[in-house]
Amino acid sequence: MDMSKIMEQAQQMQQKMKQIQDDLAKKTIVGSAGGGMVQVTVNGQGDVLGIEIEKQLISADETQMLQDLIVAATNDGLTKAKELSKQELGSLTGGLDLPGLTNFMR
Repeated sequence: MDMSKIMEQAQQMQQKMKQIQDDLAKKTIVGSAGGGMVQVTVNGQGDVLGIEIEKQLISADETQMLQDLIVAATNDGLTKAKELSKQELGSLTGGLDLPGLTNFMR
């Protein structure tokens, strides 16, 4: 094996991984709960970017339900972001699920 060729391939893979990370940071995913009454927007790296809540849910009597819906919508968005990350990196890893490489979630 030619060591310089291996190093070149490793560098190319590193550049591709960086590009995928940058692309994932720019993509947005919306998770929802309560039939869309609570929506959480996250990016492809799992950062929460925003939360939208229908006004009818904002009531002192509904605090617990609202909290539960926010958690559910956030988890939905993060699950979708993880799947997007896995799909994007699948092209780099040839579909192999390599721990530490197939998920850029922080």
